[in-house]
Amino acid sequence: MNHNTRQPASAAELEQSDLYINRELSWIEFNRRVFKEAQDNRHPLLERVKFLSIFETNLDEFIMIRLAGVKDQVASRKTLRSPDGRTAEQQLAAVRQQLAPLVQEVRQYWNNEILPLMSHKNIYILDYEQLDEQQRTAMRVYFENEIFPVLTPLAVDSGHRFPHISNLSLNLAVVVGESFARVKVPPTLPRLVPVPIDLDTEHSQKVAFVWIEQVIAANLSMLFPGFDVWESYPFRVLRDADIELQEDEASDLLEYIEQEVRDRRFGAVVDLAVNPSMPLHIRNLLLNGLEITPQDLTEIDGPLGMGDVMELHSLSRPELKDVPFTPRVPSFLQRGSDMFSAIRKRDILLHHPYDSFNSVVEFIRAAAEDPDVLTIKQTLYRVGSNSPIVTSLLQAVENKKQVAVLVELKARFDEENNIAWARELEKAGVHVVYGLIGLKTHAKVALIVRREEEGLRRYLHLGTGNYNATTAKIYEDLCLFTSEPDFGADATILFNALTGYSRKNSYRKLLVAPIGLRRGVVEHIEREIHLHEQYGNGRLIFKMNALTDPDIIRSLYQASQAGVSIDLIIRGMCSLRPSVPGISENIRVRSLVGRFLEHSRVYYFGNNGNAEIYLGSADMMQRNLNTRVETLFPIDVLELRETILTRLLETQLADTANAHELQLDGRYLPVRPKEGEQPFDSQAYFISHPLFDIDDEDDDTLPGTTISAIPSSA
Repeated sequence: MNHNTRQPASAAELEQSDLYINRELSWIEFNRRVFKEAQDNRHPLLERVKFLSIFETNLDEFIMIRLAGVKDQVASRKTLRSPDGRTAEQQLAAVRQQLAPLVQEVRQYWNNEILPLMSHKNIYILDYEQLDEQQRTAMRVYFENEIFPVLTPLAVDSGHRFPHISNLSLNLAVVVGESFARVKVPPTLPRLVPVPIDLDTEHSQKVAFVWIEQVIAANLSMLFPGFDVWESYPFRVLRDADIELQEDEASDLLEYIEQEVRDRRFGAVVDLAVNPSMPLHIRNLLLNGLEITPQDLTEIDGPLGMGDVMELHSLSRPELKDVPFTPRVPSFLQRGSDMFSAIRKRDILLHHPYDSFNSVVEFIRAAAEDPDVLTIKQTLYRVGSNSPIVTSLLQAVENKKQVAVLVELKARFDEENNIAWARELEKAGVHVVYGLIGLKTHAKVALIVRREEEGLRRYLHLGTGNYNATTAKIYEDLCLFTSEPDFGADATILFNALTGYSRKNSYRKLLVAPIGLRRGVVEHIEREIHLHEQYGNGRLIFKMNALTDPDIIRSLYQASQAGVSIDLIIRGMCSLRPSVPGISENIRVRSLVGRFLEHSRVYYFGNNGNAEIYLGSADMMQRNLNTRVETLFPIDVLELRETILTRLLETQLADTANAHELQLDGRYLPVRPKEGEQPFDSQAYFISHPLFDIDDEDDDTLPGTTISAIPSSA
């Protein structure tokens, strides 16, 4: 029984602004954790460089999307406040205040820690001033042959208007005599230019690089013959890249999205990054030309656009990278058995990247080639380039299957890629649709209809991640293969709604947004509260990428007040504030950031010993619950549910290597092992310990029954 006698907070009290962490500031804390991975000497050196690159590319996207959105709110003079009570102006100021020192800290770490460590491993990043005469001569030859032909200097004077500065572009502001010119650094060339260096047998792997903008700056006289080039200064521009869609006004959605993608490069400037050495008059010239204010300028003492250091990860230095591993291939595929037969025997759950994504590729390929398969229907959100999934869908059409594909054209930064696939699929005869007006289709569903002796049978793949064979190697996700009739019926209803007209909004198994997913999650939380009041054993474990929806947060606060024990594993943004006396004392929030991107969404409800678990595509964010087509699907097999609880969720909650815990004040502190114990890395553990072991030799053996327990040191 629940012996909590404290009076629960009222609905109004649960809306108080101090109970919520600002989502933008929470995101900055997430990216700070990415930076922490770069500082962690558990990782090989080039993996630490990779994390610096990820930090920077994450930051670029945040500025182009989130910061741009806040700036739009300021410009429109909207009076709406964020759940934590801040105006748009206050959010903008707080974000700038948090970002400036963090960005500089990254440069200091690069200079003071990473560069010396790389030098020790015979990898040198040199400034142009450090090159000897022979190396400078080599760089001049490289400039003449590789760089000079693709440069376009643009003068700025009474006869030449200030040029358009494209998004994400790195540029040089060049002072030529009394005039000014802009030179764009070609994005098609390597940012780090190899420099010839003396080799010896002891250091045969020695390599050196110099930044391309420094090579250009040192040879500018060739671009402006007859003029005195006095000085040059690098600068970088980020623009608003969030496409504003008015879909109901578009007669052809594909052409409309194409145009919006083209227009993205003309979005309003959000950030101008410069070095401290740039003089005030050059800064003012850029600010005026870009039509922004000094508040939009970021001063960075170090390289601009450091996402390009990812180029170093391609070096052939395996000892400086993670030890590669081969994803497991389920035994039912290893023996070349019929995949449909295996799925008929039981539901199959896989854990990527530890289990090979080739199982998913094989599922679609087998359907394309099987003469008994009649229909394939699939959602595609992000599939990447050279997609084997799309290749199989095209093959299916050639084999006279009926193929219907929903290609989500609005997948941010994948729009161009998806447009190309949509056109190719349509050209081949695939029925292609682009989703519902006003909604993004984020659900991950593939439905195959097959003719069998007993009649038509539907086979399903339901996942938490994208149908992208490349990212599946580094994204942690779960997926379910099933032929259960109720799942098949729900998938049919869903695809009918996506490709045609349907007012049916009830499903047997699935929770589907925006219709009933929010309501379903809230009702499950409320049931946990009522059961806890009766039996005192309430338990919730949610794993997701982000938690920012105020209604869901309030439901979790209510569960905590009732005494329900709640563990949240949230990789990114979390607006819930844990450990608030009388409100969230029973809630713990952890974030896992490591070698693989934690991407699966898992929702565990204790249900008085009869646990329910849902997996799916939806985070608990307003956009996911209100303006996306999302699915959560239940795990019906008891053994699979027990495996997910004890060998996935509890294993991750035991992590003391990759985990950080959210504090009352919004900071994250690393979770450390107990004294005398070694750090426990759940991701490393999953590489050597399968979550599920599926063996067809014994039809009575269910998945997840042959895995050793987590070591006691965990």
